[in-house]
Amino acid sequence: MDHFVVDYGAKGDGKSDDRSFIQAAIDKAHEEGGGRVIVGGCRVYLSSSLVLKSGVELYVERGSKLLATPVLADYLNPNKGVKDTGVDIAGTPVTLKPSYAFIYAYGAEDIAITGSGVIDGNCYAFVSRVSQYYVTGEFYPRPTMIYLEACKHVTVRDVTLTNAPFWTLHPAGCDDVLIETIRILNPLDVANSDGIDPDHSSNVRIIGCHVEAADDCICLKSSAGNMEYGPCENIVITGCTLKSTSAALKIGTEGTGDFRNVVVSNCTISGTNRAISIQIRDPGCVRNVLFSGITIETRRFAPCWWGTAEPITITSINRVEGKESGTIENVVFENVTAEGENGVFIYGNHKVKNIRMRNVSITLKATSKWERGLYDMRPGEGTEVKKLGSYGFRISGVDGLRLEDCRAYLEKNDDFIGDVLIEDSENIEQC
Repeated sequence: MDHFVVDYGAKGDGKSDDRSFIQAAIDKAHEEGGGRVIVGGCRVYLSSSLVLKSGVELYVERGSKLLATPVLADYLNPNKGVKDTGVDIAGTPVTLKPSYAFIYAYGAEDIAITGSGVIDGNCYAFVSRVSQYYVTGEFYPRPTMIYLEACKHVTVRDVTLTNAPFWTLHPAGCDDVLIETIRILNPLDVANSDGIDPDHSSNVRIIGCHVEAADDCICLKSSAGNMEYGPCENIVITGCTLKSTSAALKIGTEGTGDFRNVVVSNCTISGTNRAISIQIRDPGCVRNVLFSGITIETRRFAPCWWGTAEPITITSINRVEGKESGTIENVVFENVTAEGENGVFIYGNHKVKNIRMRNVSITLKATSKWERGLYDMRPGEGTEVKKLGSYGFRISGVDGLRLEDCRAYLEKNDDFIGDVLIEDSENIEQC
């Protein structure tokens, strides 16, 4: 059954808080065993936090917008009122559950967020400009746009998500998640506005999405705040177009739990500061990952963003002294074409094992005004950006690597040194 929010009293004038009316429609649909709540009429519905419940589809019609309130006090806190201070811990933005959420669900089943309309996180209400290259907020973390915890059979389809003040779509501890043909259009200067962050979630499919985000477009997480759930596993990402000021596709940096069985295929990455990153800083391990059919274009953004235009980077580094970062093993890259301002970088500390690259082509070409020949190993104990000179493939501390039909092409430039450099590594094959 359809439930139109205007029938429950929502004004849709962009000024009045329509939360109580939209929530009443959600509650009624849930009580009746399920239904569709329609945010429509080509209006702007200002709302504070909403709680999605089992059996309910939140449908935003084309031409309509669901706009998050700028009033922080009106946001729901999924963490029982406790505020996260993760920013104080060596590059970790999240150590607890989110401090604030706009659209929230807990333990719900068979839920959906759909439609061709817009959900707007109102990011500029929570940030201020630091420089011409980025803005950030005085408190951290800022509101997550959509936080779904311990939910099953979740669908997010067709909708446009924009202006996230922090992570945009964060399914945590969820199982059977389909994210299909959505657009995430975040400003490229709003720090931490990740696109899609599956966290301790399983059986996740991300299909045919377009994501523009400051920070990571699609990032698999195993955050400390959700350690009661299992590994991040059985993930399929395919047919996506991505643009990011940090990493387009990332595993980590929050990696207290494991990641396994991940397939990424047929994606295009453009205008991005770092394309593919497996970035382990915590005890969680990565196993059984396949990247195939990826086209990459990187360029350096300002130094305030992590990354130095690497098309592929794999690193395992201790976040803090005395706490070992996990291993990365059984990772395959095949049919990858990259053009940009840096090359492949693998820094393993002997915790990266069994990597295979087949038909990987790297072209080093200067396109921005920023310094080149740099490698970024942040965050972690004693890490920094180092000036080393760029290689097509720079490999250190790996046990088991096969480079098969891999090529590097270097534009004439003093920062571009050579094709392949392999140091402190064992069981290396090149053919």
